[in-house]
Amino acid sequence: MTEYRFNFELEPQQQERPRATRRGNFIRMYDPPKTARFKNDLKQLAKLKMAGKDKLEGPLKVDLTFGRAVQKSISGKERLRRLTGVHRPTVKPDLDNYIKSTLDALNGVIWHDDAQIVRLTADKIYSENPGISVVVKDCL
Repeated sequence: MTEYRFNFELEPQQQERPRATRRGNFIRMYDPPKTARFKNDLKQLAKLKMAGKDKLEGPLKVDLTFGRAVQKSISGKERLRRLTGVHRPTVKPDLDNYIKSTLDALNGVIWHDDAQIVRLTADKIYSENPGISVVVKDCL
């Protein structure tokens, strides 16, 4: 069984609504700049970590953990609750928007297409060091 584990020290970014421009009879859809920058940065980090490794084939199981920064304007007691998981981030951005932008960025780098993912788990937590943890396994 093949398993890849990655930790990306990159602040998670939600998938924002796509933008559109019209050129004559054609409409072009594109990601907003912040989302496009995040996807590009994550893709480049993943390429560095995948150097010399083959893309995974077949059905995959993916575990994602998104670590959000703890707000500065809270008490020390509340900060500890958040960092120990007693209080979880129930605020926007939504977990599914984090998932979408991350899976899109990793397409063609760790796996050929995110259609290969048949099982997915995801968590949104508070962390001292914001980032994204990705665990990918064969699902055979």
